Amino acid sequence: MAFKVNYNQQRAERDRAKAAKKEAKLREQEELTARRKAGLDTPGDDSGLPSDVEPTGVGEAAEKSDGAA
Repeated sequence: MAFKVNYNQQRAERDRAKAAKKEAKLREQEELTARRKAGLDTPGDDSGLPSDVEPTGVGEAAEKSDGAA
């Protein structure tokens, strides 16, 4: 015979999983905040470009094309 469904146990498992996920997210946020405050990470640093390559803006490209014409 199968076991009777235990709602409270299932709910406790869901609550534990939710709390663990929330804690992990909070830890990650605190880590990012600490890095940002330490000056190790800049807000626009997620571009994926190497640090020696500077991205060109739309205005710069327009100026170059106007000057060459």
